Amino acid sequence: MAATDIASQTGIEPQIDGPSGRPRVRDRKASRLVHVVIDDAALMSRAVGKLAASGFKVQRWRSAEAMLRVVRSVAPGCLLLDGRAPGHEGLAVQQQLIEWGLMPPIVMLTSQGDVQSAVQAVKSGLVEILEEPFELAALKEAVDRAFAAMDILVDLERDRIEAQRLLGRLTARELDVLQGLTDGLPNKSIAYDLGISPRTVEVYRANIMEKLEARSLSAVLRVAFAARLQ
Repeated sequence: MAATDIASQTGIEPQIDGPSGRPRVRDRKASRLVHVVIDDAALMSRAVGKLAASGFKVQRWRSAEAMLRVVRSVAPGCLLLDGRAPGHEGLAVQQQLIEWGLMPPIVMLTSQGDVQSAVQAVKSGLVEILEEPFELAALKEAVDRAFAAMDILVDLERDRIEAQRLLGRLTARELDVLQGLTDGLPNKSIAYDLGISPRTVEVYRANIMEKLEARSLSAVLRVAFAARLQ
């Protein structure tokens, strides 16, 4: 359920510009899957009923241990965890996922006034806090926010991969010029640092824009920053 795995369950829909400024497609889930990990049978039933009524697909788990045993192979989605359980089971699940490099969006149930657990959960990663008892609207809003955060992570990862693919087209010298541009240097300074003429820098800049399929300097910089060029 890592961010890079999430895209496999999505549909395709035209959306905003990608890193080079060209229109991109964003994966949008036709349906949202929520993995519910709650030991309390009554609370589990209530949560599942409310999620289903809101149009979410739901996967019940008898225990956190059962979910963790197969977490790498299950369909990606949001987690609804019970942070009120003895030993703070929800927090333990979150920490285990982090140690494994998995960062699915999580909605954590907490008791009213349990500030310590809420703070710990939020500090540990991408988490929405929902105090029990909760209303249907509050649960839906928390899960919607969690999925929105997941979409952002998917977009960022996709932009990074696409940007790195585009940067792979550049020569070593073009990358040097691009580095100068990301440092905010004018052509004359880049030319001085590289021991070439300003006119040659202009030629390299034109080549960079063509290879990155960018129409402007800002589009070039978006690609560089998306690829995390240092």
